[in-house]
Amino acid sequence: MTSFLNAADRSILNSVKPLLRENFGITDIQLGLIDTTFFWVYAVCAFLFGRLGDSVRRRNMIIFGLLFWSLATGIMPLATGFAMLWAMRGFVAVGESTYYPTATALISGWHKPQMRSRALSIHQTAVFAGGGIGGWVAGELADAHGWSAPFLVFAVLGFLATGLLFHLLRDDAPEDARSPSVSKAEPLRLILANPAAILLCGVFFLATAASSAVLNWCNTYAHDVLGLNLADSALVGPVMITSAGFISVLIGGVLADRMAAKHSLGRFTVLALGLSFAALFLLPFPWVTSVPLVGVLLFATSFGKGLFDGCVYAALHDVMPAQARATAAGLMTMLGFIGAGITTVALPAIAVHTGLAAGFAMMSGLYLMAVIALLAARPMILRVMTQMATEARHG
Repeated sequence: MTSFLNAADRSILNSVKPLLRENFGITDIQLGLIDTTFFWVYAVCAFLFGRLGDSVRRRNMIIFGLLFWSLATGIMPLATGFAMLWAMRGFVAVGESTYYPTATALISGWHKPQMRSRALSIHQTAVFAGGGIGGWVAGELADAHGWSAPFLVFAVLGFLATGLLFHLLRDDAPEDARSPSVSKAEPLRLILANPAAILLCGVFFLATAASSAVLNWCNTYAHDVLGLNLADSALVGPVMITSAGFISVLIGGVLADRMAAKHSLGRFTVLALGLSFAALFLLPFPWVTSVPLVGVLLFATSFGKGLFDGCVYAALHDVMPAQARATAAGLMTMLGFIGAGITTVALPAIAVHTGLAAGFAMMSGLYLMAVIALLAARPMILRVMTQMATEARHG
């Protein structure tokens, strides 16, 4: 529920971009800057709150974060121009950044390693459901009642969800108890000394940069190039992307757990497989112009990215001890959202010369770079995991 709202509130702006452009007289580049500001504020704050999530009650971090970003979403309709949209979107980013690093650490603590990918992938389905359903509902509300309506509706839903969490959300799991010999170690120092964790942060940077650029501009592509209204643009774009992700993230979680049971690097194999698939179906984008085929390509590339998403946090937690997981997830999220901010503003700038379709195809190169890095680093990752297992036996 909370993950759903986190993704849904984030997706509203994508669905109403054409209306914002008309109402405030702003350009695609300015809209890209609003997105980039969101991503970069989210990035820095995700790292800071992730580190805090390893030091405080994770339950409280999640509850108060939801309350804050729901309030920030609700005041978005007060904006009167580009500057206010830009600033208010930054407040939404601050609130939303409290959630994911802390939530993934909390979930990992409640599940044994052999079930971790599946647990986290089930949680990840809410991200795709929130992005797809939230984007479509936002488009319907905006078509019928104006651009401000979806911000108000989802803010109210957030306030209701906050009340439920006060009664239902459990606190940190027993597995998260820190041993005296390990708890003194600074989480960031543990991460920076771990080449496998650094590698995953870099891979996440590349993968999130590619996928976010496509997600954030597919609505506008469908509206401007294919001539669809806002709701139908969401159906062809974000709904296709998030529907595929919803399905494949579960498949990725199950597949990763099964492969990890057979080989230590099983989850990392699924990561590389998923990103290879994602790259393959972005490449033909410039040659496809029909609405159904555009939807098919977006579905297929997101299916591959979903396989990756289904196990990337579990893979990170495979190479990090429990007391540093929220910090590690925060650092990885920070780098991913920095990448998303770069490509979200770079893509419309590139599209001025090439068109959005060619820009989408260029994003496949980022996926391929991530795949090469994962394959080349397999011996190093195995050494790190072997060392961790040895330390656990003697700790």
